[in-house]
Amino acid sequence: LPILGGKMDIEKIATLIKENGGNTYLVGGAVRDAILDKPIKDEDYCITGFTSEKFLKLFPNARVRGKSFEVFDLEGKEFALARKETKVGKGHKEFAIETSEEITIEEDLKRRDITINSIAQDVLTKEIIDPFGGRDDLESGIIRATSSRFSEDPLRVYRVARIAAILDFKVSRKTLNMMNKLKDELPTLSKERVFVEFRKALEADKPSIFFTVLKEAEVLDVHFKEVYDLIGAIQPIKYHPEGDSYNHTMLALDNSAKITKDVKIRFCTLVHDLGKGRTPKEMYPHHYNHEQRGVEPLRLLCKTLGTPNEWKKMGLTAVLEHMKGGIFNQMTIAKKVSFIEKIDKSTLGLKGLQMVVYSDRSRSFENDKNEIKDKQYDFYSIGTKMLKAIDGEYIINKYNIKPGIEFGRKLHEERIKWLKNNI
Repeated sequence: LPILGGKMDIEKIATLIKENGGNTYLVGGAVRDAILDKPIKDEDYCITGFTSEKFLKLFPNARVRGKSFEVFDLEGKEFALARKETKVGKGHKEFAIETSEEITIEEDLKRRDITINSIAQDVLTKEIIDPFGGRDDLESGIIRATSSRFSEDPLRVYRVARIAAILDFKVSRKTLNMMNKLKDELPTLSKERVFVEFRKALEADKPSIFFTVLKEAEVLDVHFKEVYDLIGAIQPIKYHPEGDSYNHTMLALDNSAKITKDVKIRFCTLVHDLGKGRTPKEMYPHHYNHEQRGVEPLRLLCKTLGTPNEWKKMGLTAVLEHMKGGIFNQMTIAKKVSFIEKIDKSTLGLKGLQMVVYSDRSRSFENDKNEIKDKQYDFYSIGTKMLKAIDGEYIINKYNIKPGIEFGRKLHEERIKWLKNNI
């Protein structure tokens, strides 16, 4: 593996530490991503045979942070002393931390969550330390718990699901069982920490893997109850050969990842059919009025995860308007204009809802391509042209009237005329 860092000053730092009795190792995700030949986001280093006092004496410019254990920021990199952790209570933060000059790099790696994150590289010798078979698991595309201590931190449940989604890896059955045993502790996690993992998972090429892993571990119903409720909500097979509402939602979510990197729009695609989880079973396979029924589960999910208010507003438009977007070509001209005007003013906007609608309809996609082939739902293109052609300035120039009720009526009428001539 290469030594990371543009300035190459990490070698000077490691050399100073070595001269004073310590060793410096690149650890965690940076080593994993380097082996996978992926871009490195953060460089984290672990130091053995050292004390905080010694580090600060050598590097007085280092910035110290952290409550339970010290982390040193130096030259844009993060350094921590090798440590052991002992669980002293329930939850993500209930640990007693021990640091000493005697703790080895192997002992530090053992406390980490999964084998592919429990690999280190000696900065000076380039030696790879991999006591738990992390490189083999990277090659096999498997996520495995490093040790039985995995079960000490409930946040690892969501970290594993998120990493599985980002890397497109499978999770071992034993690790899934360990995740399941942490189910009772998941409610102790702060909504902020859960949301961070969820948001990162939405950035994956196949974000559905995050939910698949939680479903396999039988913990999906803790923080994602509204998504879990879609399981078994059957749909007309003629229109949904993929299966129930859960499978449909996962397919739509992955479709959205093909056409946008905007996690807010991916979120809107995830929630667009939440109302189907509340359809009375006697109505199956139909889900009439699932748009209105989707408002409350959206509210509950946003509350559980602590999503930004913007996400909730955008999601609400997706929930209530995705069906109308899907039948845009069947609307009268007047209803088309009203629909375009309404969505244009929403937080989600025409382009955002357009992507949700395309993602919702898998037949819109070319096979194995991220290109849209079915343009019959394209209200975004025609709507954008109409709003640009017939705007407030157009009405002022044509009718010489000021903004008001009559102004709005004329604007609407002129847009109807324009759309009749252009659609």
